[in-house]
Amino acid sequence: MAIALTRQFSNAMENQLLHGKKIVVGVTGGIAAYKAVEVVSRLRKAGAEIHVMMTREATEFVTELTFREISGQSVSCDMWAKVQQYNVEHIALANLADLMLIVPATANVLAKTAAGIADDLLTTTILATQAPVFFAPAMNTGMYNNPATQHNIAILMERGAHIIEPDTGHLACGTEGKGRLPEPATIVQEVFDYFCKEKSLQGRRILVTAGGTEEALDPVRFLGNRSTGRMGYAIAEEASKRGAEVILVTGPTNLSVPAGVRVVKVRSAIEMEQAVLREYDKTDVVIKSAAVADYRPKETAAQKIKKSEGELTITLVRNPDILYELGQRKKHQVLVGFAAETNDLATYAKRKLAKKNLDFIVANDVSASDAGFGTDNNRVQIFYRDGREESQPLMSKAKLAGIILDRIYEHLNEMSQGIELFPKR
Repeated sequence: MAIALTRQFSNAMENQLLHGKKIVVGVTGGIAAYKAVEVVSRLRKAGAEIHVMMTREATEFVTELTFREISGQSVSCDMWAKVQQYNVEHIALANLADLMLIVPATANVLAKTAAGIADDLLTTTILATQAPVFFAPAMNTGMYNNPATQHNIAILMERGAHIIEPDTGHLACGTEGKGRLPEPATIVQEVFDYFCKEKSLQGRRILVTAGGTEEALDPVRFLGNRSTGRMGYAIAEEASKRGAEVILVTGPTNLSVPAGVRVVKVRSAIEMEQAVLREYDKTDVVIKSAAVADYRPKETAAQKIKKSEGELTITLVRNPDILYELGQRKKHQVLVGFAAETNDLATYAKRKLAKKNLDFIVANDVSASDAGFGTDNNRVQIFYRDGREESQPLMSKAKLAGIILDRIYEHLNEMSQGIELFPKR
């Protein structure tokens, strides 16, 4: 169950809550292009600065003059137009954008973007921007349902693009089905919700653990695992973007420290336990995504162990169960765990959820070749304390980080209203 961050779009317009946001709107050649005029109008009334880009085909449906008057800005159409300022236009707009919105998004532009084709001003800008990109598909039902289109949408979602689901209804081609562009108010609400998330965790203190731990055998060898820390770092980065004070307790990784995040570097499970417990009582949320070693060598050799004939026997002892300890000490905190499994995913995840007193657990199959350890993507199931389950398809870890923080926000919001969203069973 996902609770909308807000449904107060009318108030957003009155209060100029998009004030100062720079939004690049890409209009492509579909009959629904006329609805983009109202989208631009609503975004501007909500305080955003709008820059419209049109494909050549889009100008067959709506004029450049219309968007220029509605947006209050010049409209970009031609890759080869005379340069008005000393900059490369598609790069300038790509860097300017806080968000890109493609409305309507035709099957053609979805296909080109998924394939990385940049053969006009719009697709070149999409490829160049680091801003979030929202696509609002609109087309004939057969085109939308075609496996090629669905594959392209899936690729874009895996890369972190936002897809605004089309409506079902009467289409311009005279048929009924899915493919109708949503109403402008719905599209603008998606943009508003995205920007609301920017400060949704303001004032919250969130602790994230990431990476694997290393348990020393001798000065040069250790017991470890294949965790790269990407999932935890993505969560920490996104939480910081949403206004939270973030403490990232991390095992050894090759990743760059996210901006605005306080990092505590550790190596072993015991070091991680000590670092986490120092911060725990002062935190609102703990997200334990680190892959902590269950065992460590009973003794660590002072010198490098030399190769010799016969077998080498190493005695292992249990490491502290950090997540269990946090569950036992839990007071006001929201506690989220991860379960990295190779078999019986649901069984083990639910057992861990109950035993460690978690609010919810994110479980993934690390034996999959396209997700989990060492990849940029993940495919997970989320199990809640009240018995609900939620499956998330293959997507980027950055996008999954956003979903996890959405769920945490929902839980914190319910707690602030005195409602227990995930009651203990």
